[in-house]
Amino acid sequence: MKAVSVIEIKKELKERSHQDLMDLCLRLARFKKENKELLTYLLFESHNEEGYIETVKDEVDLQFDNINADSFFYIKKSVRKILRMIKKYNRYSLKKETEVELLLYFCEKLNDFEPSISRNRTLVNLYNRQINFIKKKIDTLHEDLQYDYNTQLQELDHYILY
Repeated sequence: MKAVSVIEIKKELKERSHQDLMDLCLRLARFKKENKELLTYLLFESHNEEGYIETVKDEVDLQFDNINADSFFYIKKSVRKILRMIKKYNRYSLKKETEVELLLYFCEKLNDFEPSISRNRTLVNLYNRQINFIKKKIDTLHEDLQYDYNTQLQELDHYILY
């Protein structure tokens, strides 16, 4: 079966009743965990973005605490998993400020992680890519927010290898 375009879905949803829309949403929530997470964000957390950010930061803290630091292989694997989780939560929010704040927090945690990531080129490159991505996102924000986030960004030590 081939999926139809978003425009066609939108037209069809306009013709459905309130009860049909509710049934469709509940059916979507049953099929995939991400659909349920998105609905949870939209229904319960979208009105309180600061609370949502704190919830995600707590999850990041928990994930960083559970990293197996025996070898850089396990560290890299766990750090990538945390980054995927942050990007998924950023997709739910769609707010650039939330994205910048969560990625800054990720970089701070990675910067403070023991053993130091500076001993592993892959982790340093991942860190630098995130810093560059944050800089690009900051440039699209309002001037006041740009100043605040740029000062936070300057506080981070940069591991730039040439």
